[in-house]
Amino acid sequence: MRLHTDIPTRAQIDQLLTSRHRSSVSLYVPTSPVSAGRAERIELKNLAAEAQRQLGELTAASSEIGRIAASIVDIIDDDLFWRYQARSLAVFVTPDATTTFRLPNRLEAMVEVSDRFHLKPLLRSVTFSEVAFVLALAQDSVRLLEVVADLEPSEVAVTDLPASAADAAGKSSIQDRAPSRRIQGSEGQKVRLHQYCRQIDRALRPLLSGLDVPLILAATEPLDAIFRTVNTYPYLAPVTIPGSPEATPDADLVLNARSVLDELHAIELRAFHDLYRRRWTEGRASRDIAEVARAATYGAVDTLFADIDEVIPGSIDEETGAVSFSAASSAASYGVVDEIARRVWLSGGRVLAVRRDDVPDGSSVAAILRYAL
Repeated sequence: MRLHTDIPTRAQIDQLLTSRHRSSVSLYVPTSPVSAGRAERIELKNLAAEAQRQLGELTAASSEIGRIAASIVDIIDDDLFWRYQARSLAVFVTPDATTTFRLPNRLEAMVEVSDRFHLKPLLRSVTFSEVAFVLALAQDSVRLLEVVADLEPSEVAVTDLPASAADAAGKSSIQDRAPSRRIQGSEGQKVRLHQYCRQIDRALRPLLSGLDVPLILAATEPLDAIFRTVNTYPYLAPVTIPGSPEATPDADLVLNARSVLDELHAIELRAFHDLYRRRWTEGRASRDIAEVARAATYGAVDTLFADIDEVIPGSIDEETGAVSFSAASSAASYGVVDEIARRVWLSGGRVLAVRRDDVPDGSSVAAILRYAL
């Protein structure tokens, strides 16, 4: 992926979720990939000032507050860093370490101070992919494009990618109708197209290995169907961008790809909502915060819907899961739903960090349970 987008890996999220320090600061700043970063730096500076105020209320050591402030100033003053931004910046700071992620999701400005990081908004970046690849496949050409929100399309160089079906066959044309051994005519062309698609699949493997972002195909028949039969990448999107990619500008392909991503997200979300409703009738779903917190503590949550914007201050007992709500946010508390999400994630459950309208029944939290409580 491009340097301006840092999608956190599961190992990185695990490390942040298990981090504990009495002075843990989480900052989220909306950014723009086409901005010089001046307004964003001012926003980060203001959020940092609020974090220092809360740390002071927490009676954190002045040396700890100073180290945190210095780390944030280093980011603010780094001109090269601000040249490469995405749609949001997440910053996690303790006196001993600083971690940043440039995210493709548009997040609200936020500062949270506690003994743990506030990660619910970060989990949005791994709930539904906002980046993708487009494979523009035609008989006489093939190219791979990277799709990143709000940015111009970028062609990705792929080692050993054949230039065309004829190139893959080592021939000047696959339209040749003369017999070649036992391959000839339309049957021969189909064989050559299968060879072409297999070579493309092999060339893509090193690049896509370890990724879980959608690969969206732009092709016409028969190449669409042929490539799908030989593809080995598990995240090939079931929806194809129609029309000849040779006659379609890259910008239009990327625009269509974003529509495909939206469709994929909607399909996946509907499936989870349907499952939630079925489990509700079976007594294996809940939208009660106290009940969901207890279930998360016991590892009983399979899938969690969590509103990424709302912060409900309080704490959850480490052993029983009992919730204690606070009247207002402070460094002495943390986000209860954020903590529920942490426990679900670390117990192997799935966390869907979504907007409030995408949580079943418009709740702050909803859970599909592994078993009835």
